[in-house]
Amino acid sequence: MMQHDKHPSWQHGHGFGQDQKRPGEVRTIIVITITGAMMVVEIATGILFGSMALLADGLHMASHAAALSINVFAYIYARRHAHDHRYTFGTGKVNALGGFTGAILLALFALIMAWESIKRFVYPVEIAFNPAIFVAVLGLIVNGVSVFILGYQNDHQHRDGNDHDHHHDHNLKAAYLHVLADALTSLLAIFALLTAKYLGLVWMDPFMGIVGAILVSRWSFGLIRDAGGVLLDKRGSEEIITKIKNCIEKDEKNRISDLHLWSVGPNIYAVIITVVTSNPKPAEHYKQLIPSDLNLVHVTVEVHQGARNLNSSSLQK
Repeated sequence: MMQHDKHPSWQHGHGFGQDQKRPGEVRTIIVITITGAMMVVEIATGILFGSMALLADGLHMASHAAALSINVFAYIYARRHAHDHRYTFGTGKVNALGGFTGAILLALFALIMAWESIKRFVYPVEIAFNPAIFVAVLGLIVNGVSVFILGYQNDHQHRDGNDHDHHHDHNLKAAYLHVLADALTSLLAIFALLTAKYLGLVWMDPFMGIVGAILVSRWSFGLIRDAGGVLLDKRGSEEIITKIKNCIEKDEKNRISDLHLWSVGPNIYAVIITVVTSNPKPAEHYKQLIPSDLNLVHVTVEVHQGARNLNSSSLQK
């Protein structure tokens, strides 16, 4: 005997709330505006005053504005195509794709940092300390404000209670890490420049560049791992899986022979469950046994007639 899950209305959508504007979208647009304005000021003053340091930092900010624009595009695309029937489980994974793309760009940024720092070790250049320190301080202020606006860490902490498998807003995390990387670069630059200026340790400038590149690459690889796991339908949280098993197998007549849980968007999941039982009931019965606070937006239950004495150790877990 086999039954498939049914919805009371026989039909349901697959938008799963992805058509709603996320707070991260607005925050990222604000940060792009601030970064863009700072970029224009630095490029203009760099050309006007002949300062290579200002011009270089302005172009650096331009590259990050471009990267953040990719994150905004991911938000907008996910919203506008949330009800597109071509996307089987909605557009939630566009968020992870935006985060994955941002992580790749962040890794390239770290690689460029490391390469330029190594070049400075081999071919030292004269540093105009005062203008360089001014640019670094200005960059730190702007990026500090941007980090505060994005507020990724605060959002993450507030959701820890419900974010079972850390499949949060990877797109926002990518944007956050970009501005955090900029802030870290500015902070390390200030330290290195002050050390070089007052202690004569000129080698500290490229050394801090390498330290920054290592830290940024670690953030990047972590985001690539997390976002990539979502894109590849990595098995969902063991905590959620255990709760599903416990609530259904609480009745000794029921055993779960197969269970697939995966993320279909930021902190939302789909699950397919096969129940073997000696006393089959409609699929809806087993769905109602599952707690409602697990962020399961698409639940499919398959029911099979089984022997009266079920041995859970012989069934696939």
